[in-house]
Amino acid sequence: MKRKAAIISLAGTKLRKGEIQLIKKEKPWGIILFKRNIVSESQLINLIKKIRTIMRDKFYPILIDEEGGKVSRLSNFLDNKLYSQEYFGSIYEKNKTIGSAIYKTYIDSISKKLKFMGININNVPVLDIRDKSAHNIIGSRSYSKNLKTINELGKICVDIYKKNKIATVIKHIPGHGRAKSDSHFKLPIIKENFKTLKNTDFKCFKNSKSFFAMTGHILYSKIDKQNNVTHSPKIISKVIRKLIGFKGILISDDISMKALKYDIVQNAEMALSAGCNLVLYCWGKLPEMKKLLARMPNIDSFTSKKTSEFYKFLS
Repeated sequence: MKRKAAIISLAGTKLRKGEIQLIKKEKPWGIILFKRNIVSESQLINLIKKIRTIMRDKFYPILIDEEGGKVSRLSNFLDNKLYSQEYFGSIYEKNKTIGSAIYKTYIDSISKKLKFMGININNVPVLDIRDKSAHNIIGSRSYSKNLKTINELGKICVDIYKKNKIATVIKHIPGHGRAKSDSHFKLPIIKENFKTLKNTDFKCFKNSKSFFAMTGHILYSKIDKQNNVTHSPKIISKVIRKLIGFKGILISDDISMKALKYDIVQNAEMALSAGCNLVLYCWGKLPEMKKLLARMPNIDSFTSKKTSEFYKFLS
């Protein structure tokens, strides 16, 4: 499969001429959609159909962040703001039977809605453990401070999406919950030792059957004092792949975030070199996307194999 190892974004609600030319020429692995790309359900369906027609690929990967709560890209026509992961975690911790049933119903409803519109990858669940002393960038996006709650509800989320033929992206592997700063603007440094992290933050991601995972731009100073996770061969190899045992496609978080200190091309190249399979670019700026895709390699054999498995799952 000839695809560039990058997921890109769009500027607006319709494909522009330059975007069409770029997609045809460079063939990015997938496209992620944001609120700026969505005004109505019918418009979104038509946009996705247009993208797949250009790519001549009925399974072409279309991603979204529809977490519920404060991260909802469909809010122009779908009111999902009440339903944060914390909301469901709180119900579950009061009554596991009722909490599980309510959450299964919710995920089933959302995943069917996404499938109807043509989205085949949702960037959920957030498996970061809640830490009330941390920055609020995660906050209510986390199920709980309780590891068991995260494991149980995270599994329900992945399983129900799979049942409805939509893939998930667990994030932000191997854990963003303790971050004292927002990685959109500054590199968070986590100073806890390996043993503590192994038994808490990292354990949240263990044994997940998600097709995809997304890195957190975090520096674990006691594990790799030089490189943040996205740029760390050591953490990707020894923690994400070996300790956690994640076997799917690893996607970087947005390579234009300020936690990363280089330009987008260098950030992307370093992420791929460290062991990410795909890089994510979220801003939809055509000159930057042209520059990025011109320098990106085609996906490697591992990513091609896993993409084929994903397509088989969708069929």
